[in-house]
Amino acid sequence: MAKVSPGVYKKVLRVREAYPFDIACLLMRFFGSMLNIGVVTMITLSGYSFLTAGLSSSLIALSIFVVTPRVSKRIDERGQSAVVPKAAAVSLLGLVVLIANVALHGPVWPLFVGALLVGFFPSPQAMARARWTYLIRSGRLGEAAPDLRTMFSYESVLDDMAFIFSPSISIALAAAIAPVAGMVCGGVAFAVGVVLLCTAKSTEPHPGWSQAGAAGNDADAADAADAIADVAGDGAAASKGALAEGAAAVASAASVPSKSLLATSAAVRVLFVIYAFAGSFLGLFDTATVSLSEDLNSPDFAGAVLMASGAVSMTAGFLFGMVRLRAPLPKQLVVAACAVGLSFGTMFLIDSAPTLMAVALLGACTYAPLLIVANGVCERAVPDARLTEAITWLNAGYTCGAAFGPTVAGALIDTFGTMASFKVGTLLCLGMPLTAILCYRVVKASILPAYTVVEKREM
Repeated sequence: MAKVSPGVYKKVLRVREAYPFDIACLLMRFFGSMLNIGVVTMITLSGYSFLTAGLSSSLIALSIFVVTPRVSKRIDERGQSAVVPKAAAVSLLGLVVLIANVALHGPVWPLFVGALLVGFFPSPQAMARARWTYLIRSGRLGEAAPDLRTMFSYESVLDDMAFIFSPSISIALAAAIAPVAGMVCGGVAFAVGVVLLCTAKSTEPHPGWSQAGAAGNDADAADAADAIADVAGDGAAASKGALAEGAAAVASAASVPSKSLLATSAAVRVLFVIYAFAGSFLGLFDTATVSLSEDLNSPDFAGAVLMASGAVSMTAGFLFGMVRLRAPLPKQLVVAACAVGLSFGTMFLIDSAPTLMAVALLGACTYAPLLIVANGVCERAVPDARLTEAITWLNAGYTCGAAFGPTVAGALIDTFGTMASFKVGTLLCLGMPLTAILCYRVVKASILPAYTVVEKREM
């Protein structure tokens, strides 16, 4: 059923040309991971109300949801170095407006304007994965190319590193130096990351880079069909036609860049919904965790829970990358979604600090594998040259849910108490496995049966 390969990460670490863009994207991730909590901390420590801070954070999430997928679509069409500097400039302008207004203790409305501009933030997670896919799928790395699953696990570890450390750094700087210090540090890291990314042009995917591969695959499939027909005679004509049609469909899929993938790809829509459920229940869980910690008169406990669960998730993702599963990706997605739904679904049992920690750690063991499998499904369901937009839509789904979950949790906590929010969170958790099960055939039908230089995509 599965094979464990402890040394799989060696191939990833040996790709030295990936170091510049991975370091760049890690710096950009730190900024993205501290945005919500960093902005809330900066605004509240400066004397503004929690309502103002919450609205500013929600506007950033809304802007990211609306704008970032469109930025990524432009990146796929025109290239990272052509689009990222412009989008980053708008995002940094919004950050400057926020910081300047807070430092001067200006009126509230510029905070909202700055929050909307920050949402032009380009997705470093998507761009790093797109560059890795380009290096592997284009055949540039040859036999030294790492497995895509291992690459997704490696990138998931970097995501968790940013998630674990950047909010704490932001809060510590804001409390120790000045309210704006955390976000200033994040903005500098983001700017440096953008410069490093745009100067690392040797690994940048060219717009439409997979179309030539698709054309080659069309010819290869036609040659194979001819060989089958020569050996088997006229009875193989139908197989030959089916092979040719399949290759042509793949080539066609790779060459249609006009519409949004959310509108054209059923698999992206399914993954978007799964990520939206993930963002909503995790946002609710984090908010309820803070509330329960305050109820227990131990506000520091919430930070300990979130950091511990993040560390466990990072470890789980790292270990999952060593496992080579033989089950098809759609089945892996169903199993992973069920694991997350059932593990975090036990949150209705939370009634104390020990049960809270137990549920957080149990759920953290399953979360990273789901993201790795979902990214693998996404990569297999869309043309290679549009992977940036596809993964950004997944992250946008999470952002959409993350804006919804805390709002629901706050209303429930104010009205019914902390425990009620955990019970509603259980219902949100179950949305993930239900979506994966009901849409299994949709995802299975969306997997592209394409061939590439390095490896063969199999159903």
